[in-house]
Amino acid sequence: MTVSTLFGWTFPIAAPFWALMIFLPGWSWTRRIMASPWVPLLPLVCYFALAIPHFGALWRAVSRPDLGVLQGFLGTPQGAALIWAHLIAFDLFIGRWMYLESREQRIHPLVTSPILALTIFLSPFGLVAFLVARSVRIRSRS
Repeated sequence: MTVSTLFGWTFPIAAPFWALMIFLPGWSWTRRIMASPWVPLLPLVCYFALAIPHFGALWRAVSRPDLGVLQGFLGTPQGAALIWAHLIAFDLFIGRWMYLESREQRIHPLVTSPILALTIFLSPFGLVAFLVARSVRIRSRS
């Protein structure tokens, strides 16, 4: 597969999981599917398909972090596609945790769903928003 193809498939293979968590949070199949720790595996397939052939360059970029080396690697199609797959997989991992935690803490889906949508695009903002909502919910239950 080409770098462009792998880049193009990374988000679409994660999107159904996001759709379940955002639009069908109470559906029994959503809970069953999201209970699996393997949910982020599909975007990781793209990551590994990109990382393995370029492992030397990847290792050089991350083993001794240097802004110029990292910038050079991420400025290549392989580096950009690789970091995209990394972000998609870890955003999904964080989103999955947020979904499961919201169910456990009984945070209403009308609160959680917009936060999950934010997490798709800007995961650090989404994570902080969720942690605030979670803290408020826990304090209100005490």
